[in-house]
Amino acid sequence: MAKRIMGIDPGLTRCGIGVISVENSRDISLLEVGAILTSSDLPLERRLVLLESEIETWIERHKPDVVAVERVFAQHNLRTVMGTAQASGIALLIAARRGIPVALHTPSEVKASVTGSGRANKAQVAEMVKRILNLEVTPKPVDATDSLALAICHAWRGSGNTRIQEALAVEKERLARMRKS
Repeated sequence: MAKRIMGIDPGLTRCGIGVISVENSRDISLLEVGAILTSSDLPLERRLVLLESEIETWIERHKPDVVAVERVFAQHNLRTVMGTAQASGIALLIAARRGIPVALHTPSEVKASVTGSGRANKAQVAEMVKRILNLEVTPKPVDATDSLALAICHAWRGSGNTRIQEALAVEKERLARMRKS
C-alpha cells in the first residue's frame, strides 16, 4: 500500500508544502505541491492563524501517513530563524493533534539524500527533485521544491530511522523489565 508523505519547508512568509505517494523507494509520485504565503503587513498572530488553516486544509485533503519538517537551525538572521521556528511549531502542533508521526530532517541531510552531497546548492536539489519525481518543470517557488526534497528524504531515510527508534524502544523496555525482575 502506498504511503503518503507530506513535506513542510517552514517559513512565515513562504511555507513550502508538498505531498508525495511512495509505493517503494523507487516508485515515488507527486500528489500536490505549493507554497503557503502570508503578508508581512499582517500581524504575526494573524499570519500564524492563516498558516495553521492552510496546513490543516492540506492535511485534511491528503491524509498523510507522516509529516517531514525541516529542522530549524541557527542562522545569522535572528528574525528569519524566529519566523521559521514559529511556522515549524504550527506544523508540529497540527500533526501532533491529529496523531500523525513527525520526522525532522536537517537541511544537509535532505541535500545528501536527494543529491548525494550535503553541500548541494538549491539549483542542484531542485533538479534532482524534478528528476526523481519525473516532472516536466521544477516547482516554484524554491520553498515548494524544498518541501518535496524533505518528503523524498524521509521516504528514503526516514523508514530506516523509524525502525532504529522502534528497536531502541523495545530494547529499553526489555532492559527495564530485566531490572525489575
